[in-house]
Amino acid sequence: MTKRKYKKTKRAEQQAQTRDRIVEATVSLHEELGPANTSIKAVAERAGVQRLTVYRYFPDDVSLFQACTSHWLLFNPPPDVTDWQDMVEAKEKTAVALLAFFKYYRGTETMWTAAYRDVENVAALKEVLKGFEDYIDNVRDGLLASWTLKGKSKKLLSITLRHCLRFTSWQSLKREKLNDKQIVDLVMGWID
Repeated sequence: MTKRKYKKTKRAEQQAQTRDRIVEATVSLHEELGPANTSIKAVAERAGVQRLTVYRYFPDDVSLFQACTSHWLLFNPPPDVTDWQDMVEAKEKTAVALLAFFKYYRGTETMWTAAYRDVENVAALKEVLKGFEDYIDNVRDGLLASWTLKGKSKKLLSITLRHCLRFTSWQSLKREKLNDKQIVDLVMGWID
Protein backbone atom coordinates (compact mmCIF):
# COMPACT_ATOMS: atom_id res chain seq x y z
CA MET A 1 0.00 0.00 0.00
CA THR A 2 1.39 3.39 -1.01
CA LYS A 3 1.07 6.42 1.16
CA ARG A 4 -0.69 9.43 -0.28
CA LYS A 5 1.14 12.69 0.06
CA TYR A 6 -0.89 15.19 2.06
CA LYS A 7 -1.56 18.43 0.22
CA LYS A 8 -2.74 21.48 2.04
CA THR A 9 -4.08 23.20 -1.06
CA LYS A 10 -7.79 23.36 -0.16
CA ARG A 11 -7.07 24.43 3.40
CA ALA A 12 -4.48 26.97 2.20
CA GLU A 13 -7.04 28.42 -0.21
CA GLN A 14 -9.59 28.74 2.59
CA GLN A 15 -7.02 30.43 4.82
CA ALA A 16 -6.10 32.86 2.05
CA GLN A 17 -9.77 33.64 1.48
CA THR A 18 -10.32 34.24 5.20
CA ARG A 19 -7.28 36.52 5.35
CA ASP A 20 -8.51 38.43 2.29
CA ARG A 21 -11.98 38.88 3.82
CA ILE A 22 -10.42 40.28 6.99
CA VAL A 23 -8.23 42.69 5.01
CA GLU A 24 -11.09 43.80 2.76
CA ALA A 25 -13.34 44.33 5.78
CA THR A 26 -10.64 46.43 7.42
CA VAL A 27 -10.14 48.53 4.29
CA SER A 28 -13.84 49.25 3.91
CA LEU A 29 -14.26 50.10 7.61
CA HIS A 30 -11.22 52.36 7.59
CA GLU A 31 -12.68 54.22 4.64
CA GLU A 32 -16.19 54.39 6.15
CA LEU A 33 -15.38 55.05 9.81
CA GLY A 34 -11.68 55.82 9.90
CA PRO A 35 -8.95 53.74 11.52
CA ALA A 36 -9.53 55.20 14.99
CA ASN A 37 -13.19 54.13 14.95
CA THR A 38 -12.64 50.65 13.51
CA SER A 39 -12.71 47.92 16.14
CA ILE A 40 -11.54 44.34 15.78
CA LYS A 41 -15.09 43.31 16.63
CA ALA A 42 -16.41 45.32 13.66
CA VAL A 43 -13.74 43.85 11.37
CA ALA A 44 -14.64 40.33 12.48
CA GLU A 45 -18.36 40.93 11.96
CA ARG A 46 -17.82 42.45 8.51
CA ALA A 47 -15.49 39.59 7.50
CA GLY A 48 -17.84 36.93 8.89
CA VAL A 49 -15.28 35.52 11.33
CA GLN A 50 -14.65 35.47 15.08
CA ARG A 51 -12.46 38.11 16.76
CA LEU A 52 -9.98 35.36 17.62
CA THR A 53 -9.65 34.56 13.92
CA VAL A 54 -8.68 38.17 13.19
CA TYR A 55 -6.01 37.98 15.89
CA ARG A 56 -4.79 34.63 14.56
CA TYR A 57 -4.06 36.21 11.18
CA PHE A 58 -3.02 39.63 12.50
CA PRO A 59 -1.62 39.44 16.04
CA ASP A 60 -1.18 43.22 16.33
CA ASP A 61 -2.43 46.46 14.82
CA VAL A 62 0.74 47.03 12.83
CA SER A 63 0.41 43.77 10.88
CA LEU A 64 -3.28 44.48 10.19
CA PHE A 65 -2.58 48.05 9.07
CA GLN A 66 0.28 46.93 6.83
CA ALA A 67 -1.92 44.32 5.16
CA CYS A 68 -4.76 46.82 4.82
CA THR A 69 -2.46 49.45 3.30
CA SER A 70 -0.82 47.00 0.89
CA HIS A 71 -4.24 45.82 -0.28
CA TRP A 72 -5.59 49.36 -0.68
CA LEU A 73 -2.48 50.59 -2.50
CA LEU A 74 -2.67 47.62 -4.88
CA PHE A 75 -5.99 49.01 -6.14
CA ASN A 76 -5.08 52.69 -5.57
CA PRO A 77 -1.40 53.05 -6.46
CA PRO A 78 0.10 56.50 -6.03
CA PRO A 79 1.32 58.38 -9.10
CA ASP A 80 4.17 56.68 -10.93
CA VAL A 81 7.29 58.84 -11.28
CA THR A 82 8.05 57.23 -14.65
CA ASP A 83 5.18 59.32 -16.05
CA TRP A 84 7.34 62.45 -15.75
CA GLN A 85 10.90 61.48 -14.84
CA ASP A 86 12.19 61.61 -18.45
CA MET A 87 10.85 65.11 -19.05
CA VAL A 88 13.66 67.62 -19.41
CA GLU A 89 11.96 70.94 -18.71
CA ALA A 90 11.66 71.45 -14.94
CA LYS A 91 8.44 73.49 -14.96
CA GLU A 92 6.63 71.04 -17.21
CA LYS A 93 7.86 68.06 -15.16
CA THR A 94 6.73 69.71 -11.93
CA ALA A 95 3.30 70.65 -13.31
CA VAL A 96 2.74 67.11 -14.63
CA ALA A 97 3.75 65.56 -11.29
CA LEU A 98 1.56 67.93 -9.29
CA LEU A 99 -1.45 67.28 -11.52
CA ALA A 100 -0.92 63.51 -11.19
CA PHE A 101 -0.90 63.81 -7.38
CA PHE A 102 -3.94 66.07 -7.30
CA LYS A 103 -5.96 63.72 -9.52
CA TYR A 104 -4.85 60.82 -7.33
CA TYR A 105 -5.95 62.61 -4.17
CA ARG A 106 -9.29 63.52 -5.70
CA GLY A 107 -9.95 59.86 -6.53
CA THR A 108 -8.84 58.57 -3.12
CA GLU A 109 -9.87 61.46 -0.89
CA THR A 110 -12.12 59.52 1.47
CA MET A 111 -9.39 57.15 2.63
CA TRP A 112 -6.70 59.83 2.90
CA THR A 113 -9.04 62.08 4.88
CA ALA A 114 -9.70 59.30 7.40
CA ALA A 115 -6.03 58.34 7.62
CA TYR A 116 -4.69 61.84 8.18
CA ARG A 117 -7.50 62.67 10.60
CA ASP A 118 -6.70 59.63 12.75
CA VAL A 119 -2.91 59.43 12.47
CA GLU A 120 -2.24 61.09 15.83
CA ASN A 121 -4.60 58.69 17.64
CA VAL A 122 -3.54 55.40 16.04
CA ALA A 123 0.08 54.45 16.61
CA ALA A 124 0.08 51.71 13.95
CA LEU A 125 -1.07 54.23 11.35
CA LYS A 126 1.97 56.47 11.90
CA GLU A 127 4.33 53.85 10.49
CA VAL A 128 2.12 53.26 7.46
CA LEU A 129 1.80 56.97 6.66
CA LYS A 130 5.52 57.46 7.16
CA GLY A 131 6.08 55.24 4.13
CA PHE A 132 3.85 57.48 2.01
CA GLU A 133 5.52 60.61 3.35
CA ASP A 134 8.91 59.11 2.41
CA TYR A 135 7.57 58.49 -1.09
CA ILE A 136 6.52 62.16 -1.32
CA ASP A 137 10.02 63.20 -0.21
CA ASN A 138 11.53 61.05 -2.97
CA VAL A 139 9.22 62.60 -5.56
CA ARG A 140 10.12 66.07 -4.29
CA ASP A 141 13.83 65.26 -4.50
CA GLY A 142 13.44 64.00 -8.07
CA LEU A 143 11.60 67.13 -9.11
CA LEU A 144 14.05 69.38 -7.30
CA ALA A 145 16.98 67.79 -9.16
CA SER A 146 15.55 69.00 -12.49
CA TRP A 147 15.72 72.64 -11.41
CA THR A 148 18.97 74.62 -11.71
CA LEU A 149 18.44 76.67 -8.57
CA LYS A 150 21.03 76.98 -5.83
CA GLY A 151 21.20 78.05 -2.20
CA LYS A 152 18.20 79.73 -0.63
CA SER A 153 16.10 79.56 -3.82
CA LYS A 154 16.56 75.79 -3.99
CA LYS A 155 15.70 75.43 -0.29
CA LEU A 156 12.50 77.47 -0.73
CA LEU A 157 11.53 75.42 -3.78
CA SER A 158 12.12 72.24 -1.80
CA ILE A 159 9.81 73.45 0.97
CA THR A 160 7.15 74.57 -1.53
CA LEU A 161 7.20 71.28 -3.44
CA ARG A 162 7.05 69.21 -0.25
CA HIS A 163 4.14 71.23 1.03
CA CYS A 164 2.21 71.13 -2.25
CA LEU A 165 2.66 67.38 -2.79
CA ARG A 166 0.94 66.61 0.52
CA PHE A 167 -2.65 65.46 0.64
CA THR A 168 -3.59 67.98 3.31
CA SER A 169 -2.34 70.88 1.16
CA TRP A 170 -4.34 69.68 -1.84
CA GLN A 171 -7.41 69.20 0.35
CA SER A 172 -7.12 72.72 1.73
CA LEU A 173 -6.97 74.23 -1.76
CA LYS A 174 -9.81 72.02 -2.98
CA ARG A 175 -12.00 73.49 -0.24
CA GLU A 176 -11.51 76.85 -1.96
CA LYS A 177 -13.51 75.38 -4.88
CA LEU A 178 -10.44 75.05 -7.12
CA ASN A 179 -10.18 72.17 -9.58
CA ASP A 180 -6.93 70.25 -9.92
CA LYS A 181 -5.68 72.26 -12.92
CA GLN A 182 -6.37 75.53 -11.09
CA ILE A 183 -4.44 74.25 -8.08
CA VAL A 184 -1.49 73.34 -10.33
CA ASP A 185 -1.59 76.81 -11.90
CA LEU A 186 -1.65 78.41 -8.46
CA VAL A 187 1.32 76.35 -7.24
CA MET A 188 3.29 77.02 -10.42
CA GLY A 189 2.63 80.72 -9.84
CA TRP A 190 4.13 80.38 -6.35
CA ILE A 191 7.16 78.65 -7.81
CA ASP A 192 7.65 81.34 -10.46
